[in-house]
Amino acid sequence: MSLSPSDAPSPTHPRFAQALADLGLTVPVRSFPEGTRTAADAAAAIGCELAQIVKSLIFAVDGEPVLVLMDGASRVDVQRVRAELNATEVTRADAALVRETTGYAIGGVPPFGHRVRTRVLADRGLLAHDEVWAAAGTPHTVFPLAPTTLIEHARGRVVDVRERSS
Repeated sequence: MSLSPSDAPSPTHPRFAQALADLGLTVPVRSFPEGTRTAADAAAAIGCELAQIVKSLIFAVDGEPVLVLMDGASRVDVQRVRAELNATEVTRADAALVRETTGYAIGGVPPFGHRVRTRVLADRGLLAHDEVWAAAGTPHTVFPLAPTTLIEHARGRVVDVRERSS
């Protein structure tokens, strides 16, 4: 038997709940027992467009973690991140660095409420929607927010870092 989102016990990850409280935000956190680990899983569970899912991705930029917020239908162009940050080397962070930096596992990283403050780049494509959905600290939980509000609370800088389609 599968639980509907409303039948689930309080789904909010404690670190994320504290971040919401610190920011003075109240958002509906929805829980999906089947999981929302990937952007496609989340979009299917929520019933929204793939591009309305926010991927919170950690990259190692010249050895320092940087958070990139990207819509679920796009991929990050590391060359554009490198140029944006005037960096030498940009690589995708491994699971250990993601957890060490954010306090969350891959698939559940929210856009704010991390263990370590990082630079945040938010791809401009997120602004194409009135509402976007992001992970709420676990691979089973998500929350909606206006993209401008999400980027503001993440202390992100709006940039163009998505791969261009050819």
